[in-house]
Amino acid sequence: MTIPQEQATWFADTFRLLADNVEHAVLGKRHVIELVLTALLSEGHVLLEDVPGTGKTSLARALAQSVQGTNTRIQFTPDLLPGDITGITVYDQKTGAFEFHAGPVFANVVLADEINRASPKTQSALLEVMEEGRVTIDAVTRPVGVPFLVIATQNPVEQAGTYRLPEAQLDRFLLKTSLGYPDHAATVRILDGAAVATDRLEPIVTPQALVAMADLARDVYANALVLDYIARVVDATRSAEQVRLGVSIRGALALTRAARTRAISQGRTYATPDDVKALAVPVLAHRLILHPEAEFDGVTAEAVVGQVLLDVAPPTQREAV
Repeated sequence: MTIPQEQATWFADTFRLLADNVEHAVLGKRHVIELVLTALLSEGHVLLEDVPGTGKTSLARALAQSVQGTNTRIQFTPDLLPGDITGITVYDQKTGAFEFHAGPVFANVVLADEINRASPKTQSALLEVMEEGRVTIDAVTRPVGVPFLVIATQNPVEQAGTYRLPEAQLDRFLLKTSLGYPDHAATVRILDGAAVATDRLEPIVTPQALVAMADLARDVYANALVLDYIARVVDATRSAEQVRLGVSIRGALALTRAARTRAISQGRTYATPDDVKALAVPVLAHRLILHPEAEFDGVTAEAVVGQVLLDVAPPTQREAV
């Protein structure tokens, strides 16, 4: 199905308005904001690896406020239980029946703060809902609604009392990125009070409009040569000598979805190799498992993906359109 150009233009204009709105609260981080919006509109989730105090919670709240959505924050701790996330059923003595009490995962934007502090059992409570948008409790399946985005954070500095995220869970995050510290100019503006409080942001779109945007992004045209390029990039990660386990099919699908979303966010009805190259590192790097010897030598997954992009020749722009 070919997307009319006017719909692509509407998507790009709305995407820009959303990014502008969020940037009022999170200054100087336009690229990260656009990445998170790309994940949301690709029906994926985001992992932020960052030190405390860089604005992760503000980003989640600003995003939810911009789409007239609900947002919740879950502080992950070693004693957190799966029911604390998904909800539990409680017996009501008056009615003689069990009632379901929904957990914080039932929201449009869920901030899972310091996710690697919880036990593997608690982390696994997010696996079903991140993949399928629903939770099963006491043999009853309940959808969490749409749109649905998990923004999880982990602290790269403090490792005491943390549990490394299993590969199966890392693979469910569409992309991994970092807010980092703002530059000097943005820091001065923040100190001067230029950042807008998230509760003062005006909604830009309804959840229904966001779902319509995600449907549009799914229909963006990707030439067979672009799909072949994605497949060759993914294959190259599996054969790289520093890599013990390369990118999965889920990762290849994630890169395809994200490339389509990036294309229409720029007003195009077709994806190009440049869309793939722009998103390859945040979408693929966290899915790689390196050999211990390579890690000891200081090799990073981001560097491996960067080298793959240099080694794998993309189709020419004219061929890929």
